[in-house]
Amino acid sequence: MAKICINIAWPYSNGPIHLGHVAGSLLPPDIFGRYNRLKGNEVLVVGGSDQHGTPITVTAEKEGSTPAVVADRYHRINKKAIEDMRIEYSLFSKTHGANHIEVVHNMFNDLLKKGYLYESETDQYYCAHCQKFLPDRYVEGVCPNCGAKDVRSDQCDSCGKTFEPGDLFSPQCIHCRNEPDVRQSTHFFLRLSAFSDQLKEYVRDKDHWRSNVNTFTMNWLNEGLKDRAVTRDMSWGVPVPVPGWEDKVIYVWFEAVMGYLSASIEYSKMIGKPVYWKEFWKDPDTKHYYFIGKDNIPFHSIIWPAILMGAGNLNLPYDIPANEYLMFKGGKLSKSRDVQEDGSAGPAVEPPPNDIPSLLLMFDADAIRYYLSVNMPDTHDSDFTWNDFQTKINNELVSALGNYYHRCLSFTHKNFGVIPQADTKEGSKEVIDAISSTLKEYEACLSKCDFKKGIRAVMELSRFGNRYFDSVKPWALVKTDKEQCGRAMNNNLMIVKALSVMAWPYMPTSSEKVWEYLAQDGTIEENKIEAVLTPLKAGRPLVEPVPLYKKIDLGLSEEDEGKGTKEGGAFADFKKLDLRVGKIISAEDHPDAEKLFILKVDLGENKPRQLVAGLRAHYTKEKLIGKNLILVSNLKPAKLRGLMSEGMLLAADDESLGGKNVLVLSPSKDLPPGTKMNSGLANHSTEIEYKDFQKVRMIVSKVSGGVVSSNSMKVDLPEGAPERVALVIDGNNAIALSNGAGIVATVESEITDGAGVR
Repeated sequence: MAKICINIAWPYSNGPIHLGHVAGSLLPPDIFGRYNRLKGNEVLVVGGSDQHGTPITVTAEKEGSTPAVVADRYHRINKKAIEDMRIEYSLFSKTHGANHIEVVHNMFNDLLKKGYLYESETDQYYCAHCQKFLPDRYVEGVCPNCGAKDVRSDQCDSCGKTFEPGDLFSPQCIHCRNEPDVRQSTHFFLRLSAFSDQLKEYVRDKDHWRSNVNTFTMNWLNEGLKDRAVTRDMSWGVPVPVPGWEDKVIYVWFEAVMGYLSASIEYSKMIGKPVYWKEFWKDPDTKHYYFIGKDNIPFHSIIWPAILMGAGNLNLPYDIPANEYLMFKGGKLSKSRDVQEDGSAGPAVEPPPNDIPSLLLMFDADAIRYYLSVNMPDTHDSDFTWNDFQTKINNELVSALGNYYHRCLSFTHKNFGVIPQADTKEGSKEVIDAISSTLKEYEACLSKCDFKKGIRAVMELSRFGNRYFDSVKPWALVKTDKEQCGRAMNNNLMIVKALSVMAWPYMPTSSEKVWEYLAQDGTIEENKIEAVLTPLKAGRPLVEPVPLYKKIDLGLSEEDEGKGTKEGGAFADFKKLDLRVGKIISAEDHPDAEKLFILKVDLGENKPRQLVAGLRAHYTKEKLIGKNLILVSNLKPAKLRGLMSEGMLLAADDESLGGKNVLVLSPSKDLPPGTKMNSGLANHSTEIEYKDFQKVRMIVSKVSGGVVSSNSMKVDLPEGAPERVALVIDGNNAIALSNGAGIVATVESEITDGAGVR
């Protein structure tokens, strides 16, 4: 059993993570970590929120808040989004914490004692108008190397060139837009030049590094390493542990990389094994992997190794699988800019939604994971388009993999009910050879962090499975030779099992579901990679399956991308709903369904409406009678367990978020029955089907300062609005469900932020 230390780039906690973060540096290490656990390796996965530096202070200033408040808010939001994406860390930590600060101080003092840190004067941008030194992100200008505009004063994201103060063309202070001058300031420097020979020797045998990592690294080394300032003129960050330096902090680039070590130490303390981290950081047989974006390459291939060399007796990076950028219409996805980086107008990522919390309201995590896996920007930039997203989900995930899963599982369950006997003890040679060949290719890819080719191998096996299924014609064979049909279906189920195991690192939720449908013991992870070829136990009862993946219909053609739906623009689906306030005047138990109530609701019409609602597990009749609620009044009437329901009430349900609450929506103040709750949008009175309602995305969440807690979207609320509000989500836009005159929809008690409305 090998030990693997997986270190994940730390996203700035100045905004919610977006698709670029997931595709670039968050999903790849999760795939790799899961694969290594399947192999039986001991895996430590660390990372967290980078809470210091100017991105946080810039956001705080825009919001009129403090860096600490902003950093902790987005740490919570991003941690939850990462968990909802089924991305697993041993510890998702943060840099603004006592443990991290202690580790940074210890390493700073050690390097200072050894002479690798020294004081020197340095040029800094200074804004005379604002009367302060300006950190790198407070100065923007034109890249002197490639001509890109609005680049930060420390590094160009377009060409990767790093700068010193004074290098940037046409610099501007981002606050006042005046041109800053360059002045002297005293700082500590890392003696990076002292490690030049050691670093050249270190990278000499790194033939397994990706070409982009090698190119960036060798360019830096060939240009000659320059000493770098490790402190800066700021008040937010890790304090400098030297008397008289209270007005400065440690530079974020210097202390953030130490987070990998500090998180490992913190995790060891958490599990009650204070020295456990040493097994990963001091054992030379442990391999360290760093999953980052290409803009962070030199910090992980040169600067962090130099720091580790200075500290001594700590493992250096074995591999740095840096990804390129996920683009949208040629522009890099960014959470810190209001325009695309190609200069075009409009939000940086609209569409797709600006953040993962929003995207998870629209699609299953496994669908997002699949698309980002097959479209991963591993060796070159890749482009996100809605049409490509829809095509790959529908034509590949659903039609190839999902269809094969369901046709095999449902056919066998229907006709046999149990796992049938195999051809031989080992199974069909044709099938076993196909699985074995795929497994060999799969392992070769994933062991080298080639995740895109790995998922392609899995999908090719699913296509083989579909061809095999068609070739044996089980629908006909079962009528003439059921025993032979059973042997053929055992072969198909072997392919299904192999697919579920190999797909697990990519799509864990659906793969685990397939494992359950096959009635296998334990979990996929517990059974390890050997389960791919382990024979099935004949006679074991099968679990009745349901389709795992759903086709999506975004209603977009190529020219429609970025414009919303074809008809109606933003909130087009919501506009079809006729939402009204109703007052419950009676509630009775449904005679034939223990979970249903029969409600009579006053909608201000000639007679009350009858609703059938599944609320008996959550409300008493007495609690409901007299209560104002909000219902979809133009839903086509339908019979539910034999009784007609003439509409549907709206309720928040947090079960998918780990909660157990179901709370009906009510207006925040009393309103007459029949009042429209249409947010000022024109409602349609024509009848709609339930599937039309399902297209609308509504949640209930706390809103503080106009920012939605569960996904950080901005929303306008009337003065005096309650803490929790029902919101309609469309892409990157959110509106409050209201009567258009200051009264909003809410719930009567606490519920998990982001709870869906049904």
